[in-house]
Amino acid sequence: MSTVRLTMAQALVRYLAAQRIESEGQEMPLFAGVFAIFGHGNVAGLGEALYHVRDALPTLRAHNEQTMAHAAIAFAKAHGRRRMMAATSSIGPGATNMVTAAALAHANRLPVLLLPGDTFATREPDPVLQQVEHFGDPTITVNDCFRPVSRYFDRITRPEQLLTSLPQAIATLLDPEHCGPATLALPQDVQTFAYDYPEAFFAPRVHRLRRPQPDPRELEAAIAALADAERPLIIAGGGVHYADACARLADFAQTHGVPVAETQAGKGVLPDVHPCAMGAIGVTGSEAANRLAEQADVILAVGTRLQDFTTGSRALFERDDLTLVALNVGRFDSLKHRAVPLTGDALDGLTALDIGLAEWRASDGWRERAGSLKRAWAEVVARVTADDGRDLPTDAQVIGAVNRQAGEDGTVVCAAGGLPGELHKLWQCAGPGSYHVEYGYSCMGYEIAGGLGVKMARPEREVFVMVGDGSYLMHNSELATSVMLGHKLVVVVLDNRGFGCINRLQQATGGAGFNNLLADCRSVPEGAPKTDFAAHARALGCRAESVRGIAGLEQALVRARQASGTYVIALDTDPLPSTEEGGAWWDVAVPEVSEREQVRQAYAGYCEAKQRQQR
Repeated sequence: MSTVRLTMAQALVRYLAAQRIESEGQEMPLFAGVFAIFGHGNVAGLGEALYHVRDALPTLRAHNEQTMAHAAIAFAKAHGRRRMMAATSSIGPGATNMVTAAALAHANRLPVLLLPGDTFATREPDPVLQQVEHFGDPTITVNDCFRPVSRYFDRITRPEQLLTSLPQAIATLLDPEHCGPATLALPQDVQTFAYDYPEAFFAPRVHRLRRPQPDPRELEAAIAALADAERPLIIAGGGVHYADACARLADFAQTHGVPVAETQAGKGVLPDVHPCAMGAIGVTGSEAANRLAEQADVILAVGTRLQDFTTGSRALFERDDLTLVALNVGRFDSLKHRAVPLTGDALDGLTALDIGLAEWRASDGWRERAGSLKRAWAEVVARVTADDGRDLPTDAQVIGAVNRQAGEDGTVVCAAGGLPGELHKLWQCAGPGSYHVEYGYSCMGYEIAGGLGVKMARPEREVFVMVGDGSYLMHNSELATSVMLGHKLVVVVLDNRGFGCINRLQQATGGAGFNNLLADCRSVPEGAPKTDFAAHARALGCRAESVRGIAGLEQALVRARQASGTYVIALDTDPLPSTEEGGAWWDVAVPEVSEREQVRQAYAGYCEAKQRQQR
């Protein structure tokens, strides 16, 4: 057997560079590159190895370990989980910075390969700089924090362990059911150890995504349930995107006359103009989708994990006279909510259902009801997103302005606060690829880094990042990375001078305004400073301006469209309003005892709402 002597780090990067993926009939590198911030735990081993493969496996420098991993995750999501990136840091704070990103990828079932440096396997120089010592277990390092937020975890303590661990990590990253972050902790000394690796280990390999087929008996039960339906509804989740099943679902819905509601991850499966598109479902849902969910006799949930925002905390469509059919590649998800399970690939599952249902269609009255609700909701959206000339516009009005400018080639990116809820309700999608909102983990600080990852994946699209002042102040450094790499973003900063979303939730549950809006926080007598976001963005190399009102924003968006590089637009918004129309109950626990009458009233309402919740 022919061998080649390499360090563990050299073998690792050589293997990654050899991996290929077949997508849309084309072969391309599986890994687009490695985001890296070097430190003493990875610069000598992995850093030196990456230098020698920098053409085949580009190394990209970022400014924060958490946000570089966010960018890598967004890249994978924008590629439908077919291509991905790795991220490496030193042991210590660099590694633990990436734990939040790992949790985000885990919650959203998105692939990213995390390569944190680790302490010396030999323990000879212990405790090294940044090492956290555990007195009762010397095998524990801070990298063990990755275990609960990784789909695959290994600590490579011998160079030959790569031969078995790397293929398993790649298989996890590409698995349709168990997809998520894979973490290989790399002790800094072991990175430099050499081994005679089989040359065959580095032969190029082309991967193809698996499509698990539905069980015939489950398929038969699902067809029988749908065939009896007069008032069916489809809930489309992110799995429809990842299975490349958007066109298939659009045809299925139109053929059988079934209205379609979308989760946050599923939004954009249908263009808004599709006659079956009813908009968002759940807590941040449209009036059309939620009314249909309350009245449906059968719901077909496709590629959704049915979390609480989708189900209204198990109160929106939990009825004894409703049949739920769950088509999902994951057994864990297809069994939720006492559903009739149909475990398998969304594309092939929809095809099999279509064949089995033959000429079946929803009732005429149900289709007419759906059309009427769709038209009524479109009028709501037009009204609440229109410019009424106020100095402090609402989030909805800003969304309307950006949506109008986005056009057919725009992608909106967002993550946390009140904006994702308003976007879910109000953004009019042009189709798949036009909507990228991370709301499974709702991670503040994802937005700008996520926009960078989307632009890297889809350079032909105009990427519009919508971010609140709170999220911007948490993580903004990848603006400089976007300028450095030449990946243009249009960033709209909505400055409501605090954490407006949580302030509204605080007051809705009876609480007093406290510690959320800057005006309600402990500060110096003259109050919190007003941040000049445009000046800050210019300091990072962006073109930037501050505007007032929607008219000023619309004009600035035209200039941003014409710009060649990243462009930041900041404007003040009203922290108090949100769109009252649509939506559903959300289970947010209220104190059982309080001195405030408002809290006691909120608790009484909470108890009443709990009665509608499935137990």
